[in-house]
Amino acid sequence: MYDHILVSSDGSEAAQAGVDHGLELAKKHGSRVTAITVTEPLGGQFAFASDLWSPSETEIRAFDEAQARIAQRILEPIRRKAEALGIPIEIVHIPWRLVAGAICEAASEYGCSLIVMSSHGRTGMNRVMLGSQTAEVVAKAKAPVLVVR
Repeated sequence: MYDHILVSSDGSEAAQAGVDHGLELAKKHGSRVTAITVTEPLGGQFAFASDLWSPSETEIRAFDEAQARIAQRILEPIRRKAEALGIPIEIVHIPWRLVAGAICEAASEYGCSLIVMSSHGRTGMNRVMLGSQTAEVVAKAKAPVLVVR
């Protein structure tokens, strides 16, 4: 049923619950996995308002190098765990993108039949103020989305 599962992680403990569940499903169903982490542009959401600030080439290069190292620290343990379970896995770092859109596009691009991700469980004003990447993925993804708490 789900032959290719996308799991995403920001390296947090909450995200690990989604990764673990996705790997369990993959093991049970003989699925392959694509694990991704997304790093937002330098300046985060404000990076798209270029009138506010423009980073130098040195700042951009340092940022990219730091984000690549962070992505590797997030993705390598997922790769090791999947390989230990005998699950075929590909790891992908998607830089300079907003998270929810990147997850949805990656699921389509890689032909994933299921997206598994966690929710940080924010409610009320926190959810309104901070936004919810999970809710946005659920609303926009073409593939089914399994939300783990």
